[in-house]
Amino acid sequence: MLRTMAVWNDLGKGCVRKRHPDGWVSAAAAGVIHRGALREMPAKCWKIPPSGSLSLELEVLRDTRNRTIRALCGQRSMPRSVWELPPGQRRTVLRHLLVLDGALESVDVQGKMDHKSDLVFLGDMKPEEISYRLKHYYKFIFVRNPMERLLSAYRNKFGEIKEYQQKYGVEIVRRYRKNGGNSAGDDVSFSEFLQYLLDEDVERMNEHWMPIYNLCQPCAVRYDFIGSYERLHADANHVLEHIQSPSFVRFPERQAWYKPVTAETLHYYLCNTQRRLIRELLPKYILDFSLFAYPLPNITSEFCRQ
Repeated sequence: MLRTMAVWNDLGKGCVRKRHPDGWVSAAAAGVIHRGALREMPAKCWKIPPSGSLSLELEVLRDTRNRTIRALCGQRSMPRSVWELPPGQRRTVLRHLLVLDGALESVDVQGKMDHKSDLVFLGDMKPEEISYRLKHYYKFIFVRNPMERLLSAYRNKFGEIKEYQQKYGVEIVRRYRKNGGNSAGDDVSFSEFLQYLLDEDVERMNEHWMPIYNLCQPCAVRYDFIGSYERLHADANHVLEHIQSPSFVRFPERQAWYKPVTAETLHYYLCNTQRRLIRELLPKYILDFSLFAYPLPNITSEFCRQ
């Protein structure tokens, strides 16, 4: 029996953990919950709530995602398990499925958290341990509009985090800006960032901008639930209710320092970026758009005049 209760907050922005006799494990963009902690539950408790409890719009969204994933993953060329993935892709997905150990005193955490310390990754386990967890744990994934996710990563990593400015920002400016050799990496433009993504090998990308399909491999890992960033609290609560978590375990409120990407912010960046860059970048993220039912970005002149 695991001894840690965990909630992943904001798709990798922070991990909040509270100690409890039962437990579940989670990952940066995906997670697995220990079914062993819930073995007294009748089988019917593991099913999605009846359709009457969901809005029609949400029903259509979930049905669209499920049908699209089944259609894609049903093709002969698609992997049926993590063991059918090339070694590099297998390492990527297993590196982001993890077991949490340790605890915070409260979910009402005010500071930014290091969501890599004190974590045991599934990729560090033996093959039989990995297979057992993938077979017997309740698995979920949270997804986000691809362009909104990229913009959020750009603003956060290059606007606030020195480590990313030094590791990625300096190289991006040097590569794409004339006489950019003196940059500290804190002045990367959104266009430069998109050009970098366009030139970068998907499998070598950082987890914060790697396509969710490549990061979480929804064909190789059969997730039981797909949640949305747009319904983060409601979908997180759905997971907690689904596993019959204790009443004191709840999804934390958004922390004060977090600056969300609004529709207006996304409009501004999209409409002030070369359309060519966006159009050429779309194929790298097309599975995220199509599998998870997100519309392609609107960059028409009419939209940008609004």
